Amino acid sequence: MTRRLGFGVDLSSCTGCKACQIACKDKHRLPDGMLWRRVVEAQGGTWARKGDTWADLTHTYFMSVACMHCERPICVEVCPSKAMQKREDGVVFVDPDRCIGCRYCEWACPYAAPQFDAETGVMTKCDLCRDHLEKGRAPACVQACPMRVLTLENVEDVDEESASTFPLPPADLTGPVTLFRAHRDVAKAKRDGARIANDEEL
Repeated sequence: MTRRLGFGVDLSSCTGCKACQIACKDKHRLPDGMLWRRVVEAQGGTWARKGDTWADLTHTYFMSVACMHCERPICVEVCPSKAMQKREDGVVFVDPDRCIGCRYCEWACPYAAPQFDAETGVMTKCDLCRDHLEKGRAPACVQACPMRVLTLENVEDVDEESASTFPLPPADLTGPVTLFRAHRDVAKAKRDGARIANDEEL
């Protein structure tokens, strides 16, 4: 894979503060109910009795997710009006002048990245803050992260195993161009199972 722009996400340092989510929503003035970036809380495990004591076998980690700017973006493939496009640097974006609001991209995307704006009648999504990129600045979510969990990366190779970390679908579906650096509890989640603890927020 050639180098493409994408996000880096350090799961080991994310505290779930949602500063990235707020910065994105604020910058793009997204309406109620629309989030281009979401922070997922993954939880699992249980407490186990060991003799006279109890052992904590629970696990939790947070994952900040947005559009994956995929190597093979299904949203671009299914768009009948060619409104969904991919630039040479890998940024996937919507051309609102071409969008007919059919929502095929929304239904096809395994990451729920494209979202319909009922007021304008067109699809919307993260575009890596193209206006920031043109000025040599990082996306708003990256700038807002107090723990430096999010980074803007020139991605060459994606670790498909980390890019398939719960709750993400298998990476081989679309080739997500996002570098996930693993949290220590990801292995526990794989072994013992996990669930989304904040599903109502997403």
